[in-house]
Amino acid sequence: MTIFIEQPELGLRVEEKKIISSENNGEMNDLVLDGGFVVPKEISKNDGTVAQEITGSNEAFIAPESNSFGQSFRDYNAESERQKSVEEFYRLNHINQTHDFVKRMREEYSKLNRVEMSIWECCELLNDVVDDSDPDLDEPQIEHLLQTAEAIRKDYPNEDWLHLTALIHDLGKVLLLPSFGELPQWAVVGDTHPLGCAFDESIVHHKHFKENPDYNNPSYNTKNGIYSKGCGLDNVMISWGHDDYMYLVAKENGTTLPQAGLFIIRYHSFYRKYHHQIPPDLKLLHPM
Repeated sequence: MTIFIEQPELGLRVEEKKIISSENNGEMNDLVLDGGFVVPKEISKNDGTVAQEITGSNEAFIAPESNSFGQSFRDYNAESERQKSVEEFYRLNHINQTHDFVKRMREEYSKLNRVEMSIWECCELLNDVVDDSDPDLDEPQIEHLLQTAEAIRKDYPNEDWLHLTALIHDLGKVLLLPSFGELPQWAVVGDTHPLGCAFDESIVHHKHFKENPDYNNPSYNTKNGIYSKGCGLDNVMISWGHDDYMYLVAKENGTTLPQAGLFIIRYHSFYRKYHHQIPPDLKLLHPM
């Protein structure tokens, strides 16, 4: 898929503050997402070259525990009409999302040879998509896109790169449609998790991983699996879905979104409960 975006000039309202990590011997990190959004700012150097300085907002993002109706978010054990169908989704997801499967999907869809369209044309396609993994929402996904973008615009009115990120973060769900391969829901939506290492018990509906071929594979079923300690999130294979696909689309089409926007798109389904599985100096933004 190729998406054409008319890029506005970014109006970023952030404090000009370098983010320094004591764990990196005082070196400046290139990306920190811990609730204060960090974005690159171009600065001119004396020699005429342009470099990027990391700037950040000190306004912490606090995710609410419940929605406006007083109901908790992402409660997979709550009794509801969707509970059984959501668990069935995760059963299929956990059985079929293997390291080899994700490797094949990334190779296939990184070709970006499906469809060319505008952002709004892509949004309209999501009129026909309902996310089977979501215990809170059974409305067409286009409503979710608009609600998310509007909520972000209200909270961060001057950070238009973030408004755009919110609008397009779920566009990868078009993978469910025939022109994009008509992948099954378990290969497109839902929470994401690391592959190539043991499946952590904190992952929702963990019991279904016992039927996954990787579960008993000695190369994949230890704590670190195929990874070395501290290797960094970019080197970890994450279960395949709309997040990774939309990240590939944006990156390969030369988006001018800052790295923080790409990070949100790629990992917004990778929840805080997995923090202990990745290097401690890498902080994740709570998903939208």
